[in-house]
This record gives sequence, C-alpha cells and structure tokens, in this order.
Amino acid sequence: MKFRYADMSRRAALSAAALAAMATLTGCGGNSNGPAAGDMALGAAEGAKVTVVEYASITCPHCAAWNEETWPAFKAKYVDNNKVRFVFRELRTPPANVAAAGFSVARCAGEDKYFDVVHELMSNIQELHGPDPRSTLYRIGNGAGLSNQQIEACIKDPENLKASDERDRAAVRNGVTGTPTFLVNGEQVITPGSNSGASLADLSTAIDAALAK
Repeated sequence: MKFRYADMSRRAALSAAALAAMATLTGCGGNSNGPAAGDMALGAAEGAKVTVVEYASITCPHCAAWNEETWPAFKAKYVDNNKVRFVFRELRTPPANVAAAGFSVARCAGEDKYFDVVHELMSNIQELHGPDPRSTLYRIGNGAGLSNQQIEACIKDPENLKASDERDRAAVRNGVTGTPTFLVNGEQVITPGSNSGASLADLSTAIDAALAK
C-alpha cells in the first residue's frame, strides 16, 4: 500500500458527525464486543469463544493498508477455519460523504457481496480521494451487480444515511476514537508505531490466549 497522508496521525480521524457526537457522549459506556446494529461478520457464528471487532473506514488509508498487508493472512489463519468471529463495524472518516456512499453501495450489493465490495473500495482508495469518486463507486457497484440507477438510489436513500450516522454514534459511545481499531473479546489490541493497525503477531497473541482459556 503506497498511499499515505504525511500529515495524518497513525490512525485516521473521525468524521465530523462522529466528533460532534463525541462532544455530547463523552463518558457514556457501551458494549464494544456484543452484537450491534449494522454489524457485518465472517467466520464463526455469533456466540463464538473469540470475537474480533474491527472499526474501519473505506476512506482511511491506514485501514486500506491493513486490508492489503494483513487481512489475507489473518483471514486464512482465523476466519476461513471459523476459529474466530470477525465483526466489521463502519466508522466514517474524511471525506465522510464518500465513506457513507461507499458503505451504502456495499450494503445494497447484499450480505454475500458486502466484504468483496468493501475490500475493492479500499484497494481503490486513491480514487476515492480523487476528483471523481462517484465513477469508482459506479464501477465497483456495477461489478457487484448493481445498476447505476440502483447505486444512485442507494447513495441518496435517507434511511441509509441515518443508519450510517447512528453507527458513527455507536462507535463513539464505545470509546472508539480512530480507525482502524481492533478489539479481541472487547480488549483493544495496539501495535505501537504501526501505520496500518494491529499487526498479525499482536492480534495472534491476544486471540491465541483467548482460545486457550
């Protein structure tokens, strides 16, 4: 992943909506490990011994880097064999309107195609930050079987935007302050100095310890 913002911190900043929510919700608790509205999951069924939650955005370069550098090995080691339940939670980062549109397209494509669309969007993050992100959304949405008319309706659907706002607020209530954020059974895993989120080694340490209990 060559795309980097020199002026960005290790983890991407939250969207304006999430930051506004933080001002009123600071101190509120939340269940960061239990099921939440809008969760998208792979691997083991709900109630699995180990649940790994990732808060991420399709417009976050650090998330895109993790998706390229770490996701394939993580998926093979823990998700494909149902050792863990992997839960993906959307948290928009700037440009938040593009992130919201991309997530809406992924959801409109259907649960069976959601992760494929999200990963494809992250792989094209440079275009999402470019002058014509809509063309990229159309191209990737078309590849998932959506027409341009369906994509346009999906992006403009007020219910989709309302749900996206609520997912941002829920993340803030759970104390999430940036992306990507990784939790293993509710405990955050951080790799100091990393520009692409928690490393596979650090995630494995936490996951294997939880599996061994």
